[in-house]
Amino acid sequence: MLNSQLEILAQGRAYLEGVTKEDYSQIVTPNFISSAGSHMRHIIDHYQSLLVGFNMKSVDYDYRLRGGDIESCPKAAISKIDEIASWIEQLSESNFNEPLLLSTEVSIKSKNVQTVTTSLARELIFVGSHAVHHYAMISQISFAQKSQFDQSFGLAPSTATFLREKNQQMQTKATQN
Repeated sequence: MLNSQLEILAQGRAYLEGVTKEDYSQIVTPNFISSAGSHMRHIIDHYQSLLVGFNMKSVDYDYRLRGGDIESCPKAAISKIDEIASWIEQLSESNFNEPLLLSTEVSIKSKNVQTVTTSLARELIFVGSHAVHHYAMISQISFAQKSQFDQSFGLAPSTATFLREKNQQMQTKATQN
Protein backbone atom coordinates (compact mmCIF):
# COMPACT_ATOMS: atom_id res chain seq x y z
CA MET A 1 0.00 0.00 0.00
CA LEU A 2 2.81 2.41 0.81
CA ASN A 3 4.47 1.78 -2.55
CA SER A 4 1.19 2.44 -4.36
CA GLN A 5 0.91 5.78 -2.56
CA LEU A 6 4.43 6.66 -3.67
CA GLU A 7 3.50 5.68 -7.24
CA ILE A 8 0.45 7.95 -7.11
CA LEU A 9 2.55 10.85 -5.83
CA ALA A 10 5.19 10.14 -8.49
CA GLN A 11 2.50 10.51 -11.18
CA GLY A 12 1.63 13.94 -9.82
CA ARG A 13 5.29 14.90 -9.61
CA ALA A 14 5.87 13.83 -13.22
CA TYR A 15 2.93 15.97 -14.34
CA LEU A 16 4.27 18.94 -12.36
CA GLU A 17 7.74 18.56 -13.88
CA GLY A 18 6.29 18.77 -17.39
CA VAL A 19 3.62 21.46 -17.08
CA THR A 20 4.26 25.14 -17.71
CA LYS A 21 3.37 27.62 -14.98
CA GLU A 22 0.88 29.21 -17.38
CA ASP A 23 -0.95 25.94 -18.15
CA TYR A 24 -0.85 24.97 -14.47
CA SER A 25 -2.70 28.10 -13.37
CA GLN A 26 -4.98 28.58 -16.41
CA ILE A 27 -8.73 28.11 -16.02
CA VAL A 28 -9.97 26.72 -19.33
CA THR A 29 -13.42 28.29 -19.58
CA PRO A 30 -16.22 27.51 -20.18
CA ASN A 31 -15.49 23.81 -19.71
CA PHE A 32 -13.76 24.09 -16.33
CA ILE A 33 -14.18 26.30 -13.28
CA SER A 34 -10.80 25.56 -11.75
CA SER A 35 -7.20 25.21 -12.86
CA ALA A 36 -4.99 22.15 -12.80
CA GLY A 37 -3.13 23.94 -10.00
CA SER A 38 -6.25 24.19 -7.86
CA HIS A 39 -6.85 20.45 -8.33
CA MET A 40 -3.25 19.68 -7.39
CA ARG A 41 -3.46 21.96 -4.35
CA HIS A 42 -6.65 20.16 -3.32
CA ILE A 43 -4.89 16.78 -3.59
CA ILE A 44 -1.95 18.04 -1.55
CA ASP A 45 -4.31 19.53 1.07
CA HIS A 46 -5.84 16.09 1.61
CA TYR A 47 -2.47 14.38 1.99
CA GLN A 48 -1.33 17.19 4.33
CA SER A 49 -4.51 16.79 6.41
CA LEU A 50 -3.76 13.09 6.77
CA LEU A 51 -0.11 13.73 7.64
CA VAL A 52 -0.97 16.29 10.34
CA GLY A 53 -4.00 14.31 11.47
CA PHE A 54 -2.00 11.11 11.85
CA ASN A 55 0.33 12.85 14.29
CA MET A 56 -2.63 14.34 16.20
CA LYS A 57 -4.81 11.18 15.83
CA SER A 58 -7.55 13.35 14.33
CA VAL A 59 -8.00 14.05 10.59
CA ASP A 60 -9.97 16.98 9.17
CA TYR A 61 -10.04 17.11 5.36
CA ASP A 62 -12.16 20.27 5.44
CA TYR A 63 -9.15 22.34 6.54
CA ARG A 64 -7.59 23.54 3.28
CA LEU A 65 -5.06 26.15 2.20
CA ARG A 66 -6.95 27.50 -0.81
CA GLY A 67 -4.92 29.66 -3.17
CA GLY A 68 -1.23 30.26 -2.55
CA ASP A 69 1.96 29.07 -4.18
CA ILE A 70 0.98 25.41 -4.42
CA GLU A 71 -1.95 26.39 -6.64
CA SER A 72 0.04 28.68 -8.92
CA CYS A 73 3.59 27.32 -8.97
CA PRO A 74 4.42 23.73 -10.01
CA LYS A 75 7.77 23.90 -8.16
CA ALA A 76 6.01 24.69 -4.87
CA ALA A 77 3.68 21.73 -5.44
CA ILE A 78 6.67 19.46 -6.18
CA SER A 79 8.23 20.50 -2.88
CA LYS A 80 5.06 19.56 -0.96
CA ILE A 81 4.70 16.27 -2.81
CA ASP A 82 8.30 15.44 -1.89
CA GLU A 83 7.53 16.20 1.78
CA ILE A 84 4.48 13.94 1.68
CA ALA A 85 6.44 11.15 -0.04
CA SER A 86 9.14 11.40 2.66
CA TRP A 87 6.46 11.00 5.33
CA ILE A 88 4.95 7.99 3.59
CA GLU A 89 8.40 6.40 3.25
CA GLN A 90 8.74 6.59 7.05
CA LEU A 91 5.48 4.75 7.68
CA SER A 92 5.24 0.99 8.15
CA GLU A 93 2.48 -1.58 8.00
CA SER A 94 2.37 -1.50 11.81
CA ASN A 95 0.87 2.02 11.50
CA PHE A 96 -1.99 0.89 9.25
CA ASN A 97 -4.50 -0.04 11.95
CA GLU A 98 -3.79 2.80 14.35
CA PRO A 99 -7.15 4.39 15.14
CA LEU A 100 -7.81 7.93 13.97
CA LEU A 101 -10.79 10.20 14.33
CA LEU A 102 -12.10 11.66 11.08
CA SER A 103 -14.21 14.82 11.17
CA THR A 104 -15.91 16.12 8.07
CA GLU A 105 -18.83 18.27 7.03
CA VAL A 106 -21.64 16.24 5.49
CA SER A 107 -24.27 18.82 4.47
CA ILE A 108 -24.30 21.66 1.95
CA LYS A 109 -27.35 23.32 3.54
CA SER A 110 -25.95 23.86 7.04
CA LYS A 111 -22.80 23.17 8.99
CA ASN A 112 -23.07 19.54 10.06
CA VAL A 113 -19.78 17.96 11.13
CA GLN A 114 -19.70 14.22 11.73
CA THR A 115 -16.85 12.39 13.46
CA VAL A 116 -16.10 8.70 12.91
CA THR A 117 -13.33 6.31 13.84
CA THR A 118 -11.08 5.23 10.98
CA SER A 119 -7.53 4.00 10.40
CA LEU A 120 -4.44 5.13 8.57
CA ALA A 121 -4.84 2.32 6.01
CA ARG A 122 -8.39 3.34 5.16
CA GLU A 123 -7.41 7.00 4.86
CA LEU A 124 -4.39 6.23 2.68
CA ILE A 125 -6.73 4.35 0.35
CA PHE A 126 -9.04 7.37 0.33
CA VAL A 127 -6.39 10.03 -0.36
CA GLY A 128 -4.86 7.88 -3.11
CA SER A 129 -8.21 7.32 -4.81
CA HIS A 130 -9.07 10.98 -4.34
CA ALA A 131 -5.76 11.98 -5.98
CA VAL A 132 -6.38 9.72 -8.98
CA HIS A 133 -9.86 11.21 -9.39
CA HIS A 134 -8.41 14.73 -9.49
CA TYR A 135 -5.57 13.61 -11.77
CA ALA A 136 -8.30 12.56 -14.21
CA MET A 137 -9.69 16.10 -14.06
CA ILE A 138 -6.20 17.52 -14.58
CA SER A 139 -5.71 15.25 -17.60
CA GLN A 140 -8.94 16.60 -19.11
CA ILE A 141 -7.74 20.16 -18.52
CA SER A 142 -4.43 19.26 -20.18
CA PHE A 143 -6.29 17.73 -23.10
CA ALA A 144 -8.30 20.95 -23.51
CA GLN A 145 -5.03 22.89 -23.46
CA LYS A 146 -3.71 20.55 -26.16
CA SER A 147 -0.81 19.63 -23.86
CA GLN A 148 1.08 16.37 -24.13
CA PHE A 149 0.60 14.14 -21.10
CA ASP A 150 0.98 10.53 -20.03
CA GLN A 151 -2.17 8.68 -21.10
CA SER A 152 -2.17 6.71 -17.84
CA PHE A 153 -2.28 9.90 -15.74
CA GLY A 154 -5.58 9.89 -13.86
CA LEU A 155 -6.36 6.29 -14.74
CA ALA A 156 -7.91 4.37 -11.84
CA PRO A 157 -6.00 1.22 -10.83
CA SER A 158 -9.03 -0.98 -11.58
CA THR A 159 -9.35 0.61 -15.04
CA ALA A 160 -5.66 -0.02 -15.70
CA THR A 161 -6.16 -3.68 -14.76
CA PHE A 162 -9.21 -3.93 -17.04
CA LEU A 163 -7.27 -2.42 -19.97
CA ARG A 164 -4.28 -4.74 -19.41
CA GLU A 165 -6.57 -7.78 -19.30
CA LYS A 166 -8.46 -6.63 -22.39
CA ASN A 167 -5.18 -6.10 -24.25
CA GLN A 168 -3.95 -9.52 -23.14
CA GLN A 169 -7.18 -11.15 -24.39
CA MET A 170 -6.84 -9.39 -27.75
CA GLN A 171 -3.24 -10.55 -28.06
CA THR A 172 -4.23 -14.12 -27.19
CA LYS A 173 -6.98 -14.08 -29.84
CA ALA A 174 -4.56 -12.67 -32.41
CA THR A 175 -2.02 -15.43 -31.79
CA GLN A 176 -4.76 -18.10 -31.99
CA ASN A 177 -5.91 -16.91 -35.41
